[in-house]
Amino acid sequence: MTSVSRNKGVFDKMPQKIVCVGKLKEKYLKSAIDEYQKRMQRFGKLNIVEVPDEKAPQNMSDKEIEQVKDKEGEKILSKINDQDFVITLEILGKEISSEKLAQNIKDWTTYGHSSLVFVIGGSNGLSEAVMKRSNYALSFGKMTLPHQLMRVVLCEQVYRAFMINSGSAYHK
Repeated sequence: MTSVSRNKGVFDKMPQKIVCVGKLKEKYLKSAIDEYQKRMQRFGKLNIVEVPDEKAPQNMSDKEIEQVKDKEGEKILSKINDQDFVITLEILGKEISSEKLAQNIKDWTTYGHSSLVFVIGGSNGLSEAVMKRSNYALSFGKMTLPHQLMRVVLCEQVYRAFMINSGSAYHK
């Protein structure tokens, strides 16, 4: 019996979703995401849901920034169901290893969360409402990455987590 078949009941064809602000324009990033979506098919569909970003001037006041985050937050929340387990990407979230992310995904899905939703906010961050809805705040470190590149990094790490949980050598 292989590792894949041992975990099949938990990880077979489980839908995953990434909700993100803004449209991906760069072809090379789209290509990378398409590749990880294709690879993820053996575990389930990896859906990318884009919500429009709010047009905002460069030098906004703190109040204007909050208004933009609130509007984007409403759009994000409209894509999340009550039963979804929500993982937000936040600078102040928990920094964990790929192995720990894999273990968390395994635990979350084993204990009744069949639909995981990862959320990447806009350039101003996430609204309070989205952060309150979050079940887990995840950080990829204190460095700032372009949101479009963060999608690729997240897709790869989700794929890596499923490969770790299936016992694949991909992670090595």
